[in-house]
Amino acid sequence: MIPFHRLLITAGIVFCFGFALWAVWRGSMTLGIGFGILGAGLVYYLSHLSRFIGR
Repeated sequence: MIPFHRLLITAGIVFCFGFALWAVWRGSMTLGIGFGILGAGLVYYLSHLSRFIGR
């Protein structure tokens, strides 16, 4: 179950950073920055996943 969770988080990271780049390119800086921060949060969560799940 955990490898699938890692896959979903990775997909979320790719989506957030891709959407952030697209939003900035289209001129929506607030939306782009927000999704960039969300993507960075997911990167932090993925890198510390074992601590969050208690293993």
